[in-house]
Amino acid sequence: MPERNIQFGLYGASGIKGHQAVARRLDALAGFVATPITARRGLMARLHYLTRSDRARAAARAAGLTATPRTIRAWLEGTRAPSKKNLERIEHAYRTVRRENVARYLLARLNREGRGTRVEIHPLNQSQVSRPRQRVVEYRTLNVRHWDRIVQAWAAGDDQELDDAWVDQIVDLGSQWGQYEYVTNIGFAA
Repeated sequence: MPERNIQFGLYGASGIKGHQAVARRLDALAGFVATPITARRGLMARLHYLTRSDRARAAARAAGLTATPRTIRAWLEGTRAPSKKNLERIEHAYRTVRRENVARYLLARLNREGRGTRVEIHPLNQSQVSRPRQRVVEYRTLNVRHWDRIVQAWAAGDDQELDDAWVDQIVDLGSQWGQYEYVTNIGFAA
């Protein structure tokens, strides 16, 4: 696309890609377990979430948790501890399954029967850019009515599709939408 930034940060601007900020906000709305997986309580919460039903166990296996039921039972009883690699697999499986479970609920809340959700876009940080090179970029709001592609890409963990879906939405900002490819924050509620 012609508005895409090629050398972002060349003159000192800082920020993150808009789709990454959207993913962070959706992660916050998903309500992941706050206790780290390295703590016993965090590990138990994730394992209980992934083993509470046959459907949850199947989803965990599909997400990459390949441990045997006997091993998982030993982890739950506390007789064995998972290795660092297995902790990473448990965390990845937990986040994947949680996103899949929450996606339909979030989609309904964000679409609000076609009314959409107001999104606040906070522009990139130009405090380190010399005065003559600074752009006039201001705080903007946008009502996003179609969240389907964004939420599906987020749930699937597909960064490129999430970026494309987000860009399709911010094009509604007008001819200067490329100024909001990188942002400091994006806020919305569901």
